[in-house]
Amino acid sequence: MRHLLLFSAIVCYSFTSLANSAKVQVLEPAAEHALTNRAVVHHLYQHHYSRKYLNDAFSEKVYDRYLNILDNTRSYFTAADINEFKSMRLELDDAIKTNDLEPAFLIYNRYRQRAIERLDFALLLINKGVDHFDFTRDESLELDREKSVWAKNSSELDQLWRKRIKNTVLNLKLASKKDQDIKELLIKRYDSQLNRIKQINAEDAFQSYMNAITYTFDPHTQYMSPRNSENFNINMSLSLQGIGAVLRSENENTIVERLVSGGPANKAGQLKPSDKIVGVAQDKKEMVDVIGWRLDEVVDLIRGPKDSTVRLNIISGSGQTETHKVISIVRDEVKLEDRAAQSEVLEIKRDDKNYKVGVIDIPAFYADFEAKNANDPNYRSTTRDVGKLIKELQKDDIDGLIIDLRNNGGGSLAEVNNLVGLFIPQGPTVQVHYSFGHTQVLADQDPAQLFKGPLVVLTNRLSASASEIFAGAIQDYGRGLVVGSQTFGKGTVQTLIPLFRGQMKVTNAKFYRISGESTQHRGVIPDILYPEIYDVEKIGESALEEALPWDKIAASKYNTHGSIIKVLPGVREQHNQRISNNPDFAYLNEQVVFLKELRGDTTISLNSKTRESERKDMEQRRLGLENKRRVAKGQEPLKELTDDVADTDSAKTDKEKDTAVDALLHEGGEILVDFMLTQPNSSLVKLK
Repeated sequence: MRHLLLFSAIVCYSFTSLANSAKVQVLEPAAEHALTNRAVVHHLYQHHYSRKYLNDAFSEKVYDRYLNILDNTRSYFTAADINEFKSMRLELDDAIKTNDLEPAFLIYNRYRQRAIERLDFALLLINKGVDHFDFTRDESLELDREKSVWAKNSSELDQLWRKRIKNTVLNLKLASKKDQDIKELLIKRYDSQLNRIKQINAEDAFQSYMNAITYTFDPHTQYMSPRNSENFNINMSLSLQGIGAVLRSENENTIVERLVSGGPANKAGQLKPSDKIVGVAQDKKEMVDVIGWRLDEVVDLIRGPKDSTVRLNIISGSGQTETHKVISIVRDEVKLEDRAAQSEVLEIKRDDKNYKVGVIDIPAFYADFEAKNANDPNYRSTTRDVGKLIKELQKDDIDGLIIDLRNNGGGSLAEVNNLVGLFIPQGPTVQVHYSFGHTQVLADQDPAQLFKGPLVVLTNRLSASASEIFAGAIQDYGRGLVVGSQTFGKGTVQTLIPLFRGQMKVTNAKFYRISGESTQHRGVIPDILYPEIYDVEKIGESALEEALPWDKIAASKYNTHGSIIKVLPGVREQHNQRISNNPDFAYLNEQVVFLKELRGDTTISLNSKTRESERKDMEQRRLGLENKRRVAKGQEPLKELTDDVADTDSAKTDKEKDTAVDALLHEGGEILVDFMLTQPNSSLVKLK
């Protein structure tokens, strides 16, 4: 289970020592918590899009979610604990109705007790020294314990923790750390976590339980305590004076959820979604180990003055290995011009003719609302900027246009409505269906159509929300081809509800395409699919438990354009023939297979020789894939795959470029020309 609560009030790996257990006060709910519980439940039933019933089935879901929040890796509770809690599994609905928080706090206090025992064991083990671990022994560790059985007793937990600590030590040894340094690092890490468990209070326990309830409605609905309400704007805060990344907490790790388009991390190109941030340093100062830290504390450490440098110790989220890498990012604001649409022209050769394909890259759907509200006639927005770029490209006599929405996480709903209007005469663009039953239809009322030529929309897994509305509208109208990979599937709308203590974010509506199909969960499926380079089991709405399902409502009234259905099979066939001999696409397909193999193997060896051999085999395979591509393109093969080359390879799979044009974008241009030539008499073809 993945926790997408951007500010989780607790982290699973918070500890204190057994010697100090007597000093840890038992947490008890306060009177205001009962009142907040009542308010949260009231607003869920008044405003949430889904209608759920407080019954035994709901109780079971809340119970399971709560245990997952506290012990997702099944590393603290024993089977005896779970058996003791068993009666609560069907009773939480009654407790919620009566605002009884005692069962939730009982479970939370037991979690703290077990965490104390585990930390005591970890410190005892690591204080013996690193050299007592036998790395010649053939044993392994299961990394994915989400569905593992609960340990029978503390002895079984001791064995699990011994292996986990041994794995951590081995990772550090393979990273060339000295034994004494490893010992000091881990003692410092556990001591740091000890301090954090002491700071956990009843507010933290309450928020965890409330979010077990809200997550049962859907993963984007959450309760925020007064403290976390102040930090809610993590997206904007990080972009204004940080690195421009949205982070989440998963087990003891801080994970990169997504990058803000135009932000420092996005422009640096070294940080990727799913990467783990395990250390943070201010410029040249000492690296601070942040494993087990609260998410808001990690965020505070990453933030800093504009133009200052932050160094991050990261572990790639693309595979099983835990190779550490330190990257530097200069903190900065995300300026509007950095997120603004940009254009270029591709030249596609076909026989003895060159075709000009305009490309407009849209990182986000934005608008300068401050300037607009001040009645500035020159305020900037996505639609205004794209309109200007189209006119400039038309002066260059382009034959067709690509709208590149890869990595576009969305933005202004008004802007996506206006942008669709540049490509259709007039008509509906999206439907918004609210929890109270009303459906709002947004539409383009302007009969003018700025661009009438052949159109391709390029998407990937990180194209979300407003991007999906645009791609879906273009597809429904038959106005152009959608090319790339299946989009994120974020088709819900949230509203903020202030409480007397904190606030709530509640899903109260869903987006629907004009065809009546939701963009939720399923996203937009392209007309022509590219290899999926992202892990769809970790990235996307379908990767989230309790995500609202895909469904349909009545379609809007609209007129389609062109005859895409008739020409699509031929365009697909030409695409398939072309990429069958394309070294870059062959490389992408082989990379996809390779990464799936890595992700599928969740067991890791604790034998140092086996581990080193596996690491070398993996590097050789990656080198082989890269050299196969290089030879096919007439380039010199590499002797070794350096970090710089590896970073470039990772980026090549998407929008970072190793040549003037990346392979996926160039193929989009080829598809557009195919599309144009397949229907020479169509109104979609550019009028000279």
